[in-house]
This record gives sequence, C-alpha cells and structure tokens, in this order.
Amino acid sequence: MMYVCIGVLFEMKIGFDNELYMQKQKEHILERISQFNGKLYLEFGGKLFDDYHAARVLPGFAPDAKIRLLRSMADQAEIIFCISADNIEKNKVRADLGLSYDQDLLRQIDMVRGMGIAVNSVVITRYTGQSAADQFKCKLDALGICNYVHHPIAGYPADVDHIVSDAGYGANPYIETTKPLVVVTAPGPGSGKLATCLSQVYHENRRGNLAGYGKYETFPIWNLPLKHPVNLAYEAATADLQDVNMIDPFHLEAYGITTVNYNRDVEAFPIVRTILTRITGNDKFYCSPTDMGVNMAGYAIVDDEACCEASRQEILRRYYKGVTDLRMGREKQETVEKLKMIMQQLGLKPSDRAVVQPALEKSQRVQAPAAAIQLPDGRIITGKGTSLLSACSAAVLNAIKVMADIPKSTLLMSRAVLEPVIDLKVNLLASRSSALKLDDALTALYICAATDEVAARAVAMLPRLRGCDLHSTQILHSGDESILRKMRMNVTCEPEFPGKNVLY
Repeated sequence: MMYVCIGVLFEMKIGFDNELYMQKQKEHILERISQFNGKLYLEFGGKLFDDYHAARVLPGFAPDAKIRLLRSMADQAEIIFCISADNIEKNKVRADLGLSYDQDLLRQIDMVRGMGIAVNSVVITRYTGQSAADQFKCKLDALGICNYVHHPIAGYPADVDHIVSDAGYGANPYIETTKPLVVVTAPGPGSGKLATCLSQVYHENRRGNLAGYGKYETFPIWNLPLKHPVNLAYEAATADLQDVNMIDPFHLEAYGITTVNYNRDVEAFPIVRTILTRITGNDKFYCSPTDMGVNMAGYAIVDDEACCEASRQEILRRYYKGVTDLRMGREKQETVEKLKMIMQQLGLKPSDRAVVQPALEKSQRVQAPAAAIQLPDGRIITGKGTSLLSACSAAVLNAIKVMADIPKSTLLMSRAVLEPVIDLKVNLLASRSSALKLDDALTALYICAATDEVAARAVAMLPRLRGCDLHSTQILHSGDESILRKMRMNVTCEPEFPGKNVLY
C-alpha cells in the first residue's frame, strides 16, 4: 500500500464569526417582533438543521446555527411545520439525507422537541384528497401531533380580492399560537410556508391582532456584491432550478441602496406586498423583498478572502456533482452549462480543486482507479484501487497513517480479521468484487483497533478527516459515497464509470 504526500503546509482559515452572527440575528429578530406589537410569523427558508452549504462557504459558520438561535429564544418561540400533500404523494426525498419529506419532518420534530423548543403543529398544504397525505395525517393523529389541512386557493396568487377573503385565507383553519415568534419551516422547498404565514397574518388581523411577516433566508447575502463568490456559490447550489441572484430593484428605488436578492422573491414581492397591505391596511411596513428579510450573515464575515476561497471551492464541487449526475442520467445539460457559466465568471477551471490533479496523475501512473485527500494541514495523500481495497478505502487508510505518523509499510488490519470480512462479503452477501469498500475497511479496522495499539492510533485520526476534500477518478460506489458523506468529507469524482456494465 503506497501513499504520496504533496503540497505545502497551510492553516485552515476561519472567515465567519458564528457567535457574532447569532447575537446580531437574535437582536434583529426581536426588533422585528416589536415592530409588529409582539407577534411575528417568520418564514424559515433553507435548512433548519445541518446547513452544511453555509458551513462550507462561510468557514466558521455552525451547521446548527439556526436551531441554536431558536433554542436561545425557546421561551419566546414555537414552530409550525409545513409539508405539501403533493410532495407526500410523490414521496419526494431530501437528496442530502435520503429521507422522504414526511420522514424528515418527523425527524425534525423529534430534534426540536429534544432541544426544548415548542412544536405547535403540522400543516399539510395543497391538499386535494391525496391518499398518501391522508395516511400521513392519520400517523400524525396517532402520534398526538396537532395538524391542520390547507386546500389550494383558487386564483392564487394573482386574485388578491379572493385570496384576502373568507373564501380564501379565511377558509383555512386558524392555528392557535401563544408565543411572540412563530417560526414556519418545512423539510424542503415548495411546502407552502409563505401561504401558511400569510394565512395566519390574515386570521390574526381579523381578530384585531397586529401580526407581521418576515423571512429568514441565509442566501443570497443581501449586503454582499451580486457577483461575490459566496452569492455565486448559492447560484451554483440551485443551478438545477435555473434561478439567479439579482439586484433588488424595489430596494434600489426606495432607498438608493444596492442590495442582492433571489429572483423568485423579487418576482413575488409585488403580490406579497399587495396581500399584506390588503390584510393590514398599511403599505409602509415593507418597501422591498430585502426589507422582509432578517438575515445578518453579511455582518459576521471577518475574513472576506477566506470566504471567497471557500466559495470558489464549493462551486467546483457543485460542478463535479453536476457533470457526474449528468453522466448518470440524474441531471440536465442546462444545469451543467449554468455551472460552467458561474465558473467562468470567477475564472475557475476544474483543476483549481487541489485534489483533482494528484488523483488523475496517480491513476495514470499506476493504471488503476485512484483517489486523493487533502489533509487539514494541506498535504495531499493518494491511494489506488486494488483487489483488496477500493481507491477511497486505500486513500482514507493512507491518510490516517500519515496523520498518526505510522510508517507506510505497516499493515493496519490483520489477515485474521480481513479473511472473514472478505468471506462474508463474497460468499454470503454475493458481492461481485472482493475489494473492501470503505464501510468494510472501517469495520475491519475498528475490530483490529480493539487489540492493536497501532490500529487504534489510526482510528483516532478519522475524525480529523471531517471537512477534508477527496477526489476519485471514477464515479463512487454508493457504499463509499455514503460513508464519506457521513464522515462529512467534501467528495467529488470524475464522471467515469468503473466498467462497461449499464447497471451501476
């Protein structure tokens, strides 16, 4: 087993002050609550948990920042979860977790409750009799989770007269809330969060209670330039939607200040403002979609260049994911072209990802699949695929040996452990390859670590691979990819299949 160390040492730079961010975010939300006499329905865009995109492009951002913020306001906040009946019926899945939207919603409820934050209810939106939605409602009832159903509103969103009436929002059930901050969130986009917020604002005002609406969306960051790499990384992350960031024309007209917003929010703003004006009788609350937001992330960037470089690397990762998904028939050519255009705006090329060239050179040199990992100190370690180990398994084992200062000639796993693992894989589980994927290799390594001090030293290095970049010269086997992502490594691969089989 051979490995190669490439590169000079460097320090991982922090570009974002998470504590400052949470402080400013909390202050701004409390200020917005007071603006509406103590009642705010806050639409949470993006991810409530596990915001790893933000953590990658803003080094120092905590993936759980949003939920930690809510936990600090637990005595003032409660949560309404939304889910579209259509998404339940279609069994829509969160790609990053492999969970359907309804499963992820229940997961989030468990996590929120475990943090002491009140869950008010679940709203099933756009319900038109979908049988899967009926089954999910029965499950919620059985679990004792309060739930409501919203039907589509005729003429939505253009027919404001009908929408803001007893036959529109008024036909939706009113959700009783008790806290000044009501967070409306969902497992994914298209879940009806905005309509749920506006429906509640309508009901509150009908009852004589001034209540407001706001939106908490981390990206794009409104007070960064339009073509700032952080904002372009967000465009790359949503390239499949073919949406774009744009200058907020309403904010520019109202205040003479240039800010950045998402094209869908800009397009929807005139209707949303009209609806809010009709509900409250006041057209002075918001002059622009930027006004509606409560995002303070831009004020917590403490090293702009660190965030720029992190964002450039994220764009490259998104490009590789796009070309790989295209090769596998899961993505459209238009998405890849959009990603290429974003790269061109920043003068990026695929080889600007540091682990790409070492992996390709290793593969060419040994005439076998290869993978390369960049360690936290900047060194790049490679590994090749053999009849015993996949390329990713070899690269990971080589990397932890380097970090543990273990000689490259040292075997981490004994034959007494490897032979039964391979026997299980080939003879019982009928695998067509005896090469150990990463889950197999790590299982064998952990068994050896129980009695071998050297293997234990290597195992102790595994957590240090979190956040490290890895590139493979072939499309990753699902077993390797799943484990690498669970280890929170930043993974890319060449859009090349390992063989000629049509089923991979």
